Amino acid sequence: MSKAADLANLIGNINAGGGGVNRNVIINGAMNVAQRSTSEANRGDDTGYYVVDRWKISTGASTDGRLTLSQDSSAPSGFANSTKFDCTTADTSIAAGEFLQFEQLIEGQNLQAFAKGTSDAKPFAVSFYVKGNASATYVCELFDSDNSRQVSKTFNVTTDWTRVELNFPADTTGAFDNNGGSSLALVIHLNAGSNYTSGTINSGSWASSTNANRVGSGTTSFFDSTDRTFFITGVQLEVGQNCTEFEHEPFATTLSKCQRYYFKSYNQGTALGTSTEDGCYRWWDGSTTNWGDLTVEPPVEMRGAATVVVYSEHSGTTGKLSVGSTDHNAGVVNLKTRFQIYTNNSSVTADATKTCHLTADAEM
Repeated sequence: MSKAADLANLIGNINAGGGGVNRNVIINGAMNVAQRSTSEANRGDDTGYYVVDRWKISTGASTDGRLTLSQDSSAPSGFANSTKFDCTTADTSIAAGEFLQFEQLIEGQNLQAFAKGTSDAKPFAVSFYVKGNASATYVCELFDSDNSRQVSKTFNVTTDWTRVELNFPADTTGAFDNNGGSSLALVIHLNAGSNYTSGTINSGSWASSTNANRVGSGTTSFFDSTDRTFFITGVQLEVGQNCTEFEHEPFATTLSKCQRYYFKSYNQGTALGTSTEDGCYRWWDGSTTNWGDLTVEPPVEMRGAATVVVYSEHSGTTGKLSVGSTDHNAGVVNLKTRFQIYTNNSSVTADATKTCHLTADAEM
């Protein structure tokens, strides 16, 4: 895109109610933050957050297809990372209820600028970079979970990095909730059974969700061959009638946004369960009680009550804290804005120094 074209699009988006800084409502669209892991093998028949932060894979029904999901250094100019899907076990017999989705769930209170469900509703502009091992056709969907409405568009993949730009219409029906719950999902459909492909893709305007029309016919199944790969980065969702240049931000800014949903005490790049003092919590207890708790404040206020997992600093064992080279049962009191960690039915000697790592998960 030329600078003149980008300026024209930005002006167009300003006229449509968007534009300016902080215009991208997607978090970690450049795939730079990967707190949990940088690579996960044998995925494809399970749902969860595994590699790059804020990005979830969702699957439906049982499939024999398997993939390795990773944060990859292959990226278009101006980017350092992408998310890579690599098919390791093919499945050419797709059951009706199967699907493989790569998605980000977005809080309703971050979507109010779209004015969805009002007479002043604004359009949605989606852009991202993709490539693969061969030509392919997949689907990008916006799914309004508050009102069960959706709209989808196909996009093409080639062996070179290309930027996809998709324009989705405004929707005057169904407002987004103004809270911290999931209101909108940006979904990349990589595989879908007949329950989702037997109809005609709903690409013209928002409509009540009908599964058969969410993907439609003629798309590629990611699991069709063990040669199949798919890369994606630079994902942007913004208010407006045109897609603008990707909004880069400092790594620290992206990390802070991600930590609202998930954070770990381990240093960035250190795998969960590693036996290391780096980044661990350390506190002293002068008594012999089972308590002697430590209060941990998350780096930012989390979206909601988090699921906290404690790891022994010494052994990396979950549910344990360390006193020297000995593990003790760990308990957690979860207060959303802070966590209290204590020894749970496991007495320690007086004047003991306790250590542990933890993760906290408040994803949707």
